Amino acid sequence: MERLTGRVKWFNSQKGFGFIVPDNGGKDLFVHYTAIRSGGYKTLKEGQKVEYELEASDKGDKAVNVDMV
Repeated sequence: MERLTGRVKWFNSQKGFGFIVPDNGGKDLFVHYTAIRSGGYKTLKEGQKVEYELEASDKGDKAVNVDMV
């Protein structure tokens, strides 16, 4: 699967989800805390650079296999 890059638009740690702005343009992508590949507490910070894969869902595209860059 192709790895893409973007920046975190916002992430709500209490609710466990947020959105990523793709570097290549297009719609913001939903990201759930379970898609973050890191040890410990899984959260993202606003403006943080990330690398991810795209997955289609019934509610639109979402980011999966998210790594902090």
